[in-house]
Amino acid sequence: MQLHDILLDIHALEEELLRFERKYGIRSETFYAAYVAGEEPDDDAWVLDFGEWASIYKTWLTRQAEYRDEVHHIQPHPQSLSGLIRIAA
Repeated sequence: MQLHDILLDIHALEEELLRFERKYGIRSETFYAAYVAGEEPDDDAWVLDFGEWASIYKTWLTRQAEYRDEVHHIQPHPQSLSGLIRIAA
């Protein structure tokens, strides 16, 4: 994936994460920590949402790492922000 594609994917995932955060009233980071620790949903109707939410968050974490790796690959030595923008755009 190219930097632009990774960034588009990150933004799409963030929109989905925001949907869950608004629905349940907590940040995805807080939810995911409890979810991976084995906390079960209080309501059986939440089970599918929690599975999807966790999957989206895990994918978001992966894309964040891919973004950092790609930026490092494009810009192995720190340059100006405008230089990176010219390369990435």
